[in-house]
Amino acid sequence: MLVLGILLLMLILLCTGMPLVFAMGASSLVYMYFGDINFALLAQRMTTAVNSFVILAIPFFYFAGELMNACKLTDRIVVMSKSLVGHIHGGLAQVNIVASMIFAGLSGSATADTAALGSVLIPAMKKEGYPAAFSAAVTVASATVGPIIPPSIAMIIYGALADVSIGRLLLAGILPGVTIIITQMIFTWFLARKRGYPRYPRASAKEVAVAVYKGSPALMFPVIIVAGIMSGVFTPTEAAAVAVIYGLFLGMVAYRNVGLKEFWRTLLSVVSGSVRILIIIAAASCFSWIMLREQVPQAIASVLFAVTDNPLIVLFLLSGFLLLVGLFMVASSAEVVLAPLLVPVVIEFGIDPVHFGVLMVFVLIVGGGTPPVGVLLFIAQDIAEVPFADVVKAMIPYYIPLAIAIVLIILFPQISLWIPNMVFGTGG
Repeated sequence: MLVLGILLLMLILLCTGMPLVFAMGASSLVYMYFGDINFALLAQRMTTAVNSFVILAIPFFYFAGELMNACKLTDRIVVMSKSLVGHIHGGLAQVNIVASMIFAGLSGSATADTAALGSVLIPAMKKEGYPAAFSAAVTVASATVGPIIPPSIAMIIYGALADVSIGRLLLAGILPGVTIIITQMIFTWFLARKRGYPRYPRASAKEVAVAVYKGSPALMFPVIIVAGIMSGVFTPTEAAAVAVIYGLFLGMVAYRNVGLKEFWRTLLSVVSGSVRILIIIAAASCFSWIMLREQVPQAIASVLFAVTDNPLIVLFLLSGFLLLVGLFMVASSAEVVLAPLLVPVVIEFGIDPVHFGVLMVFVLIVGGGTPPVGVLLFIAQDIAEVPFADVVKAMIPYYIPLAIAIVLIILFPQISLWIPNMVFGTGG
């Protein structure tokens, strides 16, 4: 009854508009008061959660992504993507999708992807005759790959809260990210042919080479991270620090478009963003300790075992639940609350927590592209300057490739696990 009470209290506080970190903290304090637990434990749990070498990867990756944005690599990514896939049916829509995959390797964020690429590609697509609502929809759909391709702050948060290897999680996102992009490209190809959307002439080998050369600094960012982790040269945190050094080199030496003023602005943004994430992780650590102490994961597992003992069905059920949560809750908030609860459950069913982590992050971010909360939809709608209802209507067809990607990731765990198992071994 006490657990149900604090869960209800947290939901009520969230509904009143209280930030998640305070809602979890207040609920935890109420539990400790009625459970006669020393309040000092709250501070101890919160401090231990963020006093971690692994957690340092979050501000470092955040800083590296901000530096890459400050280097203004977006235009180079668009030109490179255009040379590679612009000749496919739906030219600029295909460019939007591929550019999202490349940009994901810089920002690791769906919202950053939607805002940065959307501000460039949505007006360009409208200018070339694409409907504004469709331009916004394809931007939102492709942006869902943002937290999947490494580096991914969402994966680091999941790993820290669920005690799962960060290195395995980052590598696990590579093939699912490619799968998400391929399903959308194929769907867009059929849609573009049916609707008669334009495409560009095929770029010559020289044009492709020049575009790739100019865009190579953007490509090198995720390559440095992945290659460093796969070779064992870097831990994920060390890879993040190296990425910051690379970003500083590009901004201050190679391109010289990041001066002291821009550096200071970027640093302030990183501090603000990192503190918001870390304080949520600290509060979530205490809240999840309470849930584990009260054996809530075991209770969830018992309910699921009463329904089925098939891991695939469990994954489909949990995916449906996560999608429902994602409709009404921001993905990052849902992740910090649910990851510590659901990981012990999937382990009970013999499901690899790395595989589940990829699935959980993706399903929750799909919720970010779905009304009523739909943060990504609101960002794209504002850029496209069209009614929200029109963007939602245009987005409906794109739930098909997103659903296909979810099903593929569920049915074929090796899409997530092949690379990390190859690098770290099945027990790593």
